[in-house]
Amino acid sequence: MSNKFAQALKRPEQGASTEPLITESPHARPSRKGVKHVGGYFAPQVSKQLRQIALDEDSSVQDLLAEAIDMLFHSRQKPTIARKPERVQL
Repeated sequence: MSNKFAQALKRPEQGASTEPLITESPHARPSRKGVKHVGGYFAPQVSKQLRQIALDEDSSVQDLLAEAIDMLFHSRQKPTIARKPERVQL
C-alpha cells in the first residue's frame, strides 16, 4: 500500500502518531483564507444580467452579490457584514 488513501486505512503502529494527515491545499489562494464560498444555481440569464450590470457600473459580480446580501441582511434587521471596506484607488 503506497498511496495516501491506503495509508490512511492502515491501523497506526505502536507508538505512531494518530494525528490526521490533512494538510492545507498547496493550491489554496491566500486571498481566500478566512472566507467561505456562498453560491447558488440560477438560469443563465441571471448570470448574464449580473455580469452586464457589473460591466456597466465598472464593478464586479462579487461586489454586486455582497451589496445584495447586505440589503437582505438589512431588511431582516441583521448587521450588514458582506461588503468589504472600500478599496483605495491609486
